[in-house]
Amino acid sequence: MASSTSQRERFTILLASMKGLSMKPVNSLLAAAAMSLATFGAPAAQAQGVEVLNEGFDNVSGLSGWAQVNNSVPPGSAWYQGNAGIFTAQAGAGNAYAAANFLSAAGSGGTVDNWLITPELSLSGPTVLSFFTRRADELGFDDRLEVLFSPGGGLDASGFTVLTTIGGAGDYATDWAQYNLTVDASGTGRFAFRYFGEADTLSYVGLDTVSVVTAVPEPSTWAMLGAGLGLLGLRRRKLQA
Repeated sequence: MASSTSQRERFTILLASMKGLSMKPVNSLLAAAAMSLATFGAPAAQAQGVEVLNEGFDNVSGLSGWAQVNNSVPPGSAWYQGNAGIFTAQAGAGNAYAAANFLSAAGSGGTVDNWLITPELSLSGPTVLSFFTRRADELGFDDRLEVLFSPGGGLDASGFTVLTTIGGAGDYATDWAQYNLTVDASGTGRFAFRYFGEADTLSYVGLDTVSVVTAVPEPSTWAMLGAGLGLLGLRRRKLQA
């Protein structure tokens, strides 16, 4: 199910079809401005969008803003640092990826339902989630990974909608494969990766190079923001005088 269409091409198509973007609160616009200031006004950068998340999993235990929820029965291991001895990362150091296995349910039995959830992200319309995943090259297992999205910052499973399911009936790549999924959401939201199934049917999966790129606000919005930032600078200079 991996896409051969580049992220830039996907966003060009999405932005061309848009009739307008929802306005974000001023605080969110200021945050977007900080991330995009270097490329403000460049058409190519606007077509690509604003990257609000880029995670290579160099340190899974030290992830900032991410959440782990293990609803397995009985609960076992959370997502953890990749094992380069099973396979190496898609990019970076050999173990620089997130991994989950059948021990997500304690004692290698029971039912696995193990979530890795992104930080709460500020989104401004059409948004592309890009990531790489693969499973261990072992026969006879049925690894499955759901990818989900929820508006807002909640962590309750009931608030998430499934975007796609990878795997099932052995249909999970044994080499790193890239996936690009799109949502249209304004405000805040979280993406989630859910490893699930009967523990005795699962083996080991990896997740790497997760990126989220959201649409850039319309030029008129940036113009208003730029004027506001200019006034803030002028006021600051007067206060310092």
